[in-house]
Amino acid sequence: MSARPPKAKPIPAYPGLTVLSDEVVWEGRFPLQRVRFRRRRFDGAEGGVLTWELWRRGGAVAVLPWDPWAGRVALIEQFRLPALAAGMDPVMAECAAGLLEDGEDPVDAARRELAEETGLVADRILPIGRFILSQGGCDEVITLFLARTRLPEPGHAGHHGLHSEHEDIRLLVLDADDAIAMLDDNRIANATGALCLAQFARRRAALLKEWTA
Repeated sequence: MSARPPKAKPIPAYPGLTVLSDEVVWEGRFPLQRVRFRRRRFDGAEGGVLTWELWRRGGAVAVLPWDPWAGRVALIEQFRLPALAAGMDPVMAECAAGLLEDGEDPVDAARRELAEETGLVADRILPIGRFILSQGGCDEVITLFLARTRLPEPGHAGHHGLHSEHEDIRLLVLDADDAIAMLDDNRIANATGALCLAQFARRRAALLKEWTA
């Protein structure tokens, strides 16, 4: 019998939770577990048996580059097959992002993804939130970062991505106000980009003086 994939760890103990079975039904890069369980309800009664499929992706990071001197931010554009399958425009404006490698510090991962997907280097980086992206079916938890860097004039500013992974990424520089307007009218249609911009919009005024000193 083969060992469990490292990402497919057994379900942790939790008060009132009884795990009846926990099997790995797919052992690809992102394992899939089928878990049968029951839990004590909020009213104290014993709940019924539930069967959930759990997709194990692990930790991730996303980073929004900000030039506070010029009032610009940078997003990326790339093709997303799941968006197409969902009936959405598959070329999405989003933030540079990626999964954590084993044992990797999220700050290091954010700097790595920033370099790989945008070609940018940050001289300052700040965590701005930590969220689970699809709590109904996947364990992926993402840490968001704001990165201070110098940005060119607004517009498309080059192509990036790892050739070894066939990445095709286009850098998009925007006035910060224009990016927030895209968030407000739902032209940012992915959760990571929306969360990064929302957190940035809340913090921008407070950070501006400190980050331009």
